[in-house]
Amino acid sequence: MSASQPTRQPTAATATATATAAAAAAVAAVRPVWVRWPVAAVRTARPRQWPKNFLVFAAPLTGSALARGSVALRGATLALVVFTLASCAVYFVNDAVDAERDRQHPRKCLRPVACGDLSENHALALAGGCVLAAAVLVAVTGALGFGYGLALAVTAYLATSFLYSFGLKHLPVVELALVASGFVLRALGGAASSHVPPSGWFVLVCSLGALLVVIAKRYTEITSLGAPAARHRPSLRRYTPRVLRATQRVTALLMVAAYLAWAATEPDRWAGNWHLATAVPLAAALIRFDRLTATATTGHIEDLIIRDVPMVCLEAVWLLVFVVGLATHP
Repeated sequence: MSASQPTRQPTAATATATATAAAAAAVAAVRPVWVRWPVAAVRTARPRQWPKNFLVFAAPLTGSALARGSVALRGATLALVVFTLASCAVYFVNDAVDAERDRQHPRKCLRPVACGDLSENHALALAGGCVLAAAVLVAVTGALGFGYGLALAVTAYLATSFLYSFGLKHLPVVELALVASGFVLRALGGAASSHVPPSGWFVLVCSLGALLVVIAKRYTEITSLGAPAARHRPSLRRYTPRVLRATQRVTALLMVAAYLAWAATEPDRWAGNWHLATAVPLAAALIRFDRLTATATTGHIEDLIIRDVPMVCLEAVWLLVFVVGLATHP
């Protein structure tokens, strides 16, 4: 990535986000304390980010394990709960560590720890409780015969996420890989708990998809915040919009190529042909994602995936074609 610093000036999106932040903070201030604390705790846990954890169903779905019995479904569901707890712990720690920097951000200044609705000590205590609950549940899953691969995946997730929060987030390229690894480890955790051996192509597709989302997030941060972006995320000093945009598109192309290779090498030709058919809505969704991320936004990049109507429709078509292929398998 280029070492040149972005020079674009703050856009209207930044001013809008700042005004929205001030209005929301004024509303939150009138809440009673006994309401404010639990609301702050839930907000810091980021429920809107929990859908990421449904990646634990990726391996059992693509491996047709969900269609064969309830054991895989139970294993993946346990993994979903474990990774939701683990991700909540990461969000609590991240907001406690970044509180001062978040106070200078037009949107992140609304985070409960940054605005004072939740103390840093309370956030860290809640993180510890989530880690403990996840550890207990992992032990239970092992005792129930779901294996300990989930334990390895969630431990790796917590370790890399905490390393990211405590400093590695400032290293360009490294921080991209660490954030992307969180998505991949969710998929691997679901594969382990549902006893579905993931193929190399599956891991590659997940890795490229995760990297695509992270690169797009960095691109929108630079284009929406302009020059001040590097103050909020120092690693952005080493990126340029042009390089990020080009990298995003190359990653999307590689993802489609890996997906086609996975489908073409499927031993079961019936399943392979259906998987090839699902590549059409996948490619269309990636094109839509590319268009959405071309517009400067201070919002969450994940909202483009789960709230944009055309994107959701394309995702639904992909899932429908995939499920039909499983249901009609001879």
